[in-house]
Amino acid sequence: MDQRLSFVTLVVRDLAATRRFYVDGLGWHPELDVPGEVLMLRVADRVVLSLWALGAAVAEIGEVTLGGTPPVTLAHNVATTEEVDAALEQARAAGAPSVSAAQHRDWGGYSGYFADPDGFRWEVAYNPGPIGTSVLP
Repeated sequence: MDQRLSFVTLVVRDLAATRRFYVDGLGWHPELDVPGEVLMLRVADRVVLSLWALGAAVAEIGEVTLGGTPPVTLAHNVATTEEVDAALEQARAAGAPSVSAAQHRDWGGYSGYFADPDGFRWEVAYNPGPIGTSVLP
């Protein structure tokens, strides 16, 4: 099996609110948009973020647990500390229910976090190391 990730799927309570946040608020472009079922956003050359309505997800995969802070984070790396601050401000303006201010980290970078409407945490990071720069466009 190849070492790769093709889709990241997040189950969401209110797909319309999720769409407003990611598409209208953050300005991301849908790759596939099926109202009431799924919203897919290409987030890398061969990686798709799939936002799946709760009912549609349960019908296919069975019961899911919602609520609290999921034990996973997603990350969006940028090239400068100023871009970190700007992205966090954009998330705040888009209605992110939680945004933490960016700060310099022990690992040498600068990052902060926001939550989407379902509480999924996104880190916005400037990582000056080789692995950080390797993921930038």
